[in-house]
Amino acid sequence: MSVDFLVTHSGGFHADELLSSVILTRLFPQAKIVRSRAPDCITPSADRIIYDVGGAYDAETHIFDHHQRGAPLREDGQPYSSFGLIWKHYGHQYLTAYGVPEAHIEAIHTSFDSGFVLPIDLMDNGALSPATAGLLAGLTLPALLETLKPVFDNNDPEADDLAFHAALAIARSFVEASIGKKAAKLRAESLVLDAIEKTGEGRVLELPLGMPFRPAVVKAGADHLLFVVHPRDKDWCLTGIRRADDGFELRADLPAAWAGLTNGDLETASGVDGATFCHNGRFIAAAKTREAALAMAEIAVREAV
Repeated sequence: MSVDFLVTHSGGFHADELLSSVILTRLFPQAKIVRSRAPDCITPSADRIIYDVGGAYDAETHIFDHHQRGAPLREDGQPYSSFGLIWKHYGHQYLTAYGVPEAHIEAIHTSFDSGFVLPIDLMDNGALSPATAGLLAGLTLPALLETLKPVFDNNDPEADDLAFHAALAIARSFVEASIGKKAAKLRAESLVLDAIEKTGEGRVLELPLGMPFRPAVVKAGADHLLFVVHPRDKDWCLTGIRRADDGFELRADLPAAWAGLTNGDLETASGVDGATFCHNGRFIAAAKTREAALAMAEIAVREAV
């Protein structure tokens, strides 16, 4: 498919067409963004993709609007914005172009759709009020992107387009960061699952570097694990494992006698040479060497079981 133009509406912009543009400009970097409501621009043609304007949704002719009567709905009845439609039809291609391994594409597509795309769809259609975020309402992504619109008395005829492209760069950074973190979590999952298998029935999971580990620990059903050890910069880290995603309670705390201590005081309290730090909350500690971190972990296990 040869696309020369990415067509969306002129005037003030919103999160949905900005984020749609993020997806489409990666797939069609040679295409020119055209912001217009002129009939000759928003009429379907083989050389363009039209989104958030045009009054129609027809993937075969590459027009993706959601403002018309009979606008498209998700299978569960929730409304699409242009972003949801573009993600539905081009999201898999975007993830491939971004470099996501084929084995992870479907999982990331689904996760990004439910956690990032759907909230934008709902807010754009008025089905979700920013007010539900309370004091953070003005700090939601759609609200922040709209603060980049030009002020009312900016008389520069190019102000809207200049602001759109500035906002597009920022929107791109959020999309790529979100996708990148989701991809990283899946890479981490593979490493953690391998480490869990090697650990067997041991209570301390050693990882080759710091990474998200709890999802894989839960997925593996490794309820016997209490602590994780891994290198961090020039030292080693010992951390607890949270019982739940939405809380701070750990499966086991580090020893109470270590709380808030550092260096020599912690070495004395723990009996481990090279112990350097224990947070007062007893969820993380540090040591100079792997051996010291593992020794601290074993002491913590003995006190916990």
